[in-house]
Amino acid sequence: MQDQPPELEWTEDDVPVATRFDDPYFSLGNGLAETAHVFLAGNDLPARFADGFHVAELGFGTGLNLLAALRLWRESGQAGTLRFTTFEAYPMTAEDMRRAQAAFPEIADLTEELSPHFGKHAFTLRDLDFRLIEGDARKTLPAWDGQADAWFLDGFAPAKNPELWEPALLQAVVDHTAPQGTAATYTAAGHVRRGLAEAGFEVWRDPGFGRKRHMTKARKATETE
Repeated sequence: MQDQPPELEWTEDDVPVATRFDDPYFSLGNGLAETAHVFLAGNDLPARFADGFHVAELGFGTGLNLLAALRLWRESGQAGTLRFTTFEAYPMTAEDMRRAQAAFPEIADLTEELSPHFGKHAFTLRDLDFRLIEGDARKTLPAWDGQADAWFLDGFAPAKNPELWEPALLQAVVDHTAPQGTAATYTAAGHVRRGLAEAGFEVWRDPGFGRKRHMTKARKATETE
C-alpha cells in the first residue's frame, strides 16, 4: 500500500497534473471525449457489452474512465452487471476526484451517485461491481486471479511512466485477458506496440484523439487463428 496520495498541481482549467510524472491525468482538450474515443470505441463498446462484461484498467486516476464506461453501459440499455477492476499505485483522495470530475457536468449525476464510494477499494451497485487493487501493478497484476474482456491501458505517458509499459507487465495484461478480449491505449509508441504484439496480441494503429495522430488497439487471438 502507498502511504500518500499523489502530489497534484492544477491547471487554470482545473485539470490535475501529477507532479511525480509531470503529466496531466486526462486530455487538456476534453478528457471525457478522449475516454470515449480511445477506451470505449477503442474496445468496440458498447457493441461487446454483455452481462458480467469485465473491464480492467491500468491507472485509475480521477475515475473518469469508470464513470464514462458506466454511463455508456446504462445508455446502451445493457442489463446485468458491469465488472470493473482497476490497478492504481497512488489513489487520489475523494476530494480531488470530485474536483477533477466537476469539469464534466454531463456526468454530474454519476459523480453524485458514486461520490460516497470514492476512496473505497470495492463496492457494488445494482449494475456495477467495482474493485481497486492498490500497489505497483508489476506485482499486483501477475497475482490477480481475474481475466478481462477489455483493457483500458491508461498509465501516464511511456516516456514519463515507463514502469507501466514494461514488456513483463504487458505480458501480464495479455495473460489476464479473456479469449477474443481487447485492449486500447492513447499511445502509439513503437515499443508499446511491439511489447503487446510479442506478448500475444494482434496490434494495430488507429487515428488518435485530438492532436495525437495515432492510438493503439489490440485483440487477443485464439489459438486456432
